[in-house]
Amino acid sequence: MAEATEGANGPVVPPRAQAGELGEGGPEGARRADHASEAARPAQTSDDADLEGMPSRHLPSGLAAGRPAWRSLWSAVAGWVNSLAYLPKWLVLASVLGVIAGLGAVVFYECLTLATHVFLGFLGGYKPPTPAGEGDAAGSAHYVREWAIPLVVVLGGLISGFLVFAWAPEAEGHGTDAAIDAVHHNPRAIRVRAVVVKIVASAVTIGSGGSGGREGPTAQISAGFGSLMARVLDLSPEDGRIAVSVGIGSGIGAIFSAPLGGAVLAADIVYRDDFEYQALLPGTFASVIAYAIFGAFFGYNPLFAIPGGYHLRAVQLAWFAIMGLLAGAIGLLYSKSFYGIVSLAHRLPYSKKFRPATGAVFTGLIALALPEVLGTGYGWVQKGLSGELSHIPLFIVVALPFARIVATAFSIGSGGSGGVFGPGMVIGGFTGLALWRVLEPLGAPGLGHGPAPFLVVGMMAVFGGISRAPIAVMLMVAEMTGSITLLAPAMVAVAIAWFIVGRAGDSIYRSQLPTRAESPAGRLRAGLPLLATLRVGDVAGEAKLVLREETTLGAALESFEGSDLPGAPVIDARGSYVGSVDRSHLEGVAAVHPDQKLAAAVDPTTVTVAAGADMEVGLEALVQAGGGWVPVTSGDRHVVGILSASDLITGYHRALDAYSGYVYNVTPHAVAVEERVGRHSRVAGRQIHEAGLPPWCMVVTVQHRGAIIYATGSTDIAVGDIVNALVSAEHVAELRELLRGDGGSPARDEDGQTMV
Repeated sequence: MAEATEGANGPVVPPRAQAGELGEGGPEGARRADHASEAARPAQTSDDADLEGMPSRHLPSGLAAGRPAWRSLWSAVAGWVNSLAYLPKWLVLASVLGVIAGLGAVVFYECLTLATHVFLGFLGGYKPPTPAGEGDAAGSAHYVREWAIPLVVVLGGLISGFLVFAWAPEAEGHGTDAAIDAVHHNPRAIRVRAVVVKIVASAVTIGSGGSGGREGPTAQISAGFGSLMARVLDLSPEDGRIAVSVGIGSGIGAIFSAPLGGAVLAADIVYRDDFEYQALLPGTFASVIAYAIFGAFFGYNPLFAIPGGYHLRAVQLAWFAIMGLLAGAIGLLYSKSFYGIVSLAHRLPYSKKFRPATGAVFTGLIALALPEVLGTGYGWVQKGLSGELSHIPLFIVVALPFARIVATAFSIGSGGSGGVFGPGMVIGGFTGLALWRVLEPLGAPGLGHGPAPFLVVGMMAVFGGISRAPIAVMLMVAEMTGSITLLAPAMVAVAIAWFIVGRAGDSIYRSQLPTRAESPAGRLRAGLPLLATLRVGDVAGEAKLVLREETTLGAALESFEGSDLPGAPVIDARGSYVGSVDRSHLEGVAAVHPDQKLAAAVDPTTVTVAAGADMEVGLEALVQAGGGWVPVTSGDRHVVGILSASDLITGYHRALDAYSGYVYNVTPHAVAVEERVGRHSRVAGRQIHEAGLPPWCMVVTVQHRGAIIYATGSTDIAVGDIVNALVSAEHVAELRELLRGDGGSPARDEDGQTMV
């Protein structure tokens, strides 16, 4: 066995069990509940029967020859990539993601430009203004065919609704939230079809005048490619999460010409009150490459231009503090209104395909009075920065943020396709302009000669607060406006807005988790510290049924007879994993097309886990798969077993028996103890508050019959439960003896030293 190791104040880790030392999985009866009951092999041919359980190196050469060439190539690439260390691996993966993000941003930008020309320009007779980085066009002074504007917006909503709900319903709304959800629950789940539909539907929605942002589609393009990369290269759940996070940040950074902001956004956007630091370095690689590619087509100028320079006056900090208060309130109104319309749209009694058109009716009517709500709105922000909106009546300026909120809620919240990032910044810019216009006639000191600083700080504060990604948004707006000098004073407004939104517990991205510890796998890992001592191969069970993609649906269904298996992995002619099939889905499809090949029913997005991975990775894979089972693969993507929930529990109990009384330092004065409650323990049959625990002891979790229970004072403790607690160092022995009830001595390492 390897020697125990100890950090400066870190855990004393028991030696890792060697392969097979903890057994090959749980008892047969435990595995049978998930995936281990015997099942008949597909009754096709003798070759097929032999193939189902045969390692790939023993496959007949004829079958090996039938394997598609691209799968051989990708298997080789996957093996090479997964064998690399962290830095070279992510240098390769992030570079590829950056290329896709940059090209994807170019494609969507061109699609949006074309859609805007066709719908608003040709059909509506209206040209919206553009920001300085996109030509600084003044746009139409008035509507040529005023009656056509609502009709054009509704037409775009109709087309978008039919595209989305007929081909890819997951492309509904703003794509960034869907990508964040994939990060947390299944990074492999974003379909290529959804990405294509998102591009077209968003271009039509925004190009026809719908109030939406272009960051959602670009984020989903690169996040979708990150998801595809996770599937094709068989990346671990952790690497899959990073790939999708990096895709989100690099896509948004490219379309806004803000590479530093995009890099930070990759790490900042997936949690409300935390930071995914592992995505920061890959995000930097990808964002710089994406920006370089996008800029090669459209230039490297900032999106907006600010006339003159900016010089801070101390009194402006007071106005920026007021801006923070307004920004927090406006941000909350934006989020509540948006999701209020989402909820209302879901209750409409007619087809989902018509919902975006319904919302477009209201957007089009608002646009008759306020053309500033049409499209992205970036050109109007540029006019505000340049002081060209000073002639607009004050009541209209004050109404602009609210009108944009309503238009975005109806355009995107009703089921249309587009982002909420861009509209959020436009709303913030209009909020800053409104505050400046209110203060100017009052002769407020320190306002300056133009509204530009207020617009920039408004963009940062409104969306920085409601997105719960303040650092990333500040950097992005600074890059988009070329106003790095405004970062320091803007921090006042952003901090106040972030605090207000945080107190309300809201976010425009509802798929964000509070912290990394709140992720499904993170909550379980906190109560299972011995996972680090196990490898997936130590506890995984045998794959009782493996199907070949060339098997017919009817024959595949017959192979499940006599078993309670919920599904099975599927391999190609060379034995490489291509996906899995769910039994209930197979039953429905096979009833209609029994002679169709199984490949038609395979789900390629299902999670796998490598046999050599730590069980912490295996736990995350199980959580992403819904807690049932996941295929265990070798480095060359061959199925070598099945990891089920019962395998994990049984293996963990064996590890606990092997390292009974696992104790490790948390700080120099606090120790974590994991101990099983013995038959003669005085705490058995009691609740925690009456158990007589030693001073300075806090029970974190109690594992009862395999279930993790977060402890409260009323949590019951039973014989056989595993208690995970924090206790002061001087009371470790007392706590362990109390839990065991046998007066046993503390656990010791191979040198006979107490493991504390």
